[in-house]
Amino acid sequence: MPGFTIDKERLQDKTKLFLRVNYTTSIISILFGALCYFFLNITQIIPFALAGFAILNIINLLYFKAHKNIVPTFNFSSIIGLITAVVVTVYSGGIHSPFIFMIPLIAFGGFINSTRYGRIYLNIIIILILLIFTQTIPELRITENLVTEESSSVFSLVSVLFAVFILGNTLGKTLLKTYNAMYSSKRALAMQVHEKENLLKEVHHRVKNNLQTVSSLLSLQSRNIETGPMKGLLKGTQNRVIAMAMVHEMLYMRNDISHIEYKSYVQELSEYLIRSIKGNDNNVDLIIDIPDIKLGIDTAIPLGLLINETLTNALKYGIESDQDGEISIKLQKDNEQENCYILEIGDNGIGFPETINHKNTKSLGLKLIHNLTRQLRGTIQRDNSKKGTNYIIKFQEIKQQLSPVA
Repeated sequence: MPGFTIDKERLQDKTKLFLRVNYTTSIISILFGALCYFFLNITQIIPFALAGFAILNIINLLYFKAHKNIVPTFNFSSIIGLITAVVVTVYSGGIHSPFIFMIPLIAFGGFINSTRYGRIYLNIIIILILLIFTQTIPELRITENLVTEESSSVFSLVSVLFAVFILGNTLGKTLLKTYNAMYSSKRALAMQVHEKENLLKEVHHRVKNNLQTVSSLLSLQSRNIETGPMKGLLKGTQNRVIAMAMVHEMLYMRNDISHIEYKSYVQELSEYLIRSIKGNDNNVDLIIDIPDIKLGIDTAIPLGLLINETLTNALKYGIESDQDGEISIKLQKDNEQENCYILEIGDNGIGFPETINHKNTKSLGLKLIHNLTRQLRGTIQRDNSKKGTNYIIKFQEIKQQLSPVA
C-alpha cells in the first residue's frame, strides 16, 4: 500500500506539471499570435498556427477533466505542439529560426512524462530537424520566410523569451519543487528506516536477554539434580537456548540486522560447546572451513540448532572422555543450485552402527538433526568414507519465517 500511495502521488505531480505547462503555453501562444498579426505584420500561417494550437490544446485540456486519462491528453498536446513548432519554424527562417528551440522542449516534456514517450519524441524530432535543414537547400525548398527584416528582431526576442519562460519559469520551478519534495521524502524515509533498525536491534537485544534468563533458570534447575538423564536433558536444552541467543546477540551487535556472518557464529558456538561439555582443558581440535557467508535469521537459527545437536552428540558419544578428537565443520555454497548450501560436519570418534537411524532410535539429538534438515528443505546423508560420524547436509536458504520444529 505505501508503494501504491507513492506512485499515485507521483502521477498526480506529473499531471499537475503537464496541465500547468500546457495552460501557460496556450495562453502565451495566443498572445504571441496576436503580436505577430497586429504588431509585427506577420499575417500568414504563423499567427494562425499559434492560435490554432492554443485553441485545440485548451479543448484537449478541458476534455481531460471528463475522461481523466493523462496519456492520450499528453500525446495529443505533444503532437499538435510539435506540428505547430515545425510550421512556425519553417516559415520563420527554418534552421536559423529562433523558434526552433521550442521543438526540443517537446522531447524534454516527454521524458518528464515517461522515458518511453521521451525517446519516441526525441527520434521524431531528430528526423524533423533534418527535414527542416533541407529547406536551406534551394533545390529542396518549399517554404518561405514570412518574418520580415523589420520584425525579425522582435520575433526572435519573443521566441527566445517564450522558450525560456516555458523551460525556466514553468518546468524549472516545478521540477525544483518536485526535487525538494523528493529530498524531504527521502530524508523522512531514511529517518524511519533508522528508527526501525534501532527498534529491531532492541528487539533482538531483549530476545537475547530473555533467552539468557531461560538458560540461567535451566542452569539453576540442573544444579539441584546430581546425576541422571534429567540433568543431561536440562543441559542439552540449555545449550539449544544459548545457540538461539547467540544469533540474536550477533544481530544486535552488528550493523546488518538481517544477516549474520556465519563463520564467527559457528566458531563461537563450537568453542562454547567444547568448553561446556569437555571442559577448558580438553583435547578436541576444532577445524572450521567457512568462507564469507551471511545468512538470515530464518536460516541461521535452525542451522545453528542442527550444528548444536551434531556437536553435542559428537562430544558426548563420539569422542570418549578425555581422548584426543577432532571436529570439522565445512560450509560452502552449492554451485549447482541457487540459494543452496552444503554443510559437512562430523567427528573422528567411535561412531555408531549404520543400522541406527532417526526412525528407530530414542536419541532426541538424532531426531532433531533430521527434523531440522527437513525444516531447512534439505537432505542429509552419512559420509561413511571418514572415520567417526560425519554428515553431508544440503539445504536451502529460507526466506520466510519457519514453523517450530516438529
